[in-house]
Amino acid sequence: MVDNAVQELSVEEAWELLGSAELGRIALSVDGHPDIYPVNYFAGDGRITLRTGEGTKLTEIVLNENVAFEADDHSEQDAWSVVAKGTARVLVSMSEINAADELPLRPWIPTMKYNYVEISVSEISGRRYLFGPEPERYPV
Repeated sequence: MVDNAVQELSVEEAWELLGSAELGRIALSVDGHPDIYPVNYFAGDGRITLRTGEGTKLTEIVLNENVAFEADDHSEQDAWSVVAKGTARVLVSMSEINAADELPLRPWIPTMKYNYVEISVSEISGRRYLFGPEPERYPV
């Protein structure tokens, strides 16, 4: 058994890994009904920025600003997962939208996504998982 198979990440490590990926999931909840959506994003400066079109996701963000966000990745040797919690808001001022337009954030699919959403992160945590064989379940 590996003693360090699960490692807690520092806040700095969590942000670094979150910034290294482009695909994550935003978790939303309205009236006790949770939803989760895959999104491409940009992370930096204590914020996560994404773009979205009109629809359910945008409506849910407007109705309940409290969100969770998760991204992860893996190699043959290990994996990591980062979870961020915070408040989301739709950017409305032209100065914020112009600044968001400068981010390396482009839609992956050919659909119109006019709305920028910014998550102000209040809590972030992460773990790294080292792969290896399963320990003997029933030692002799």
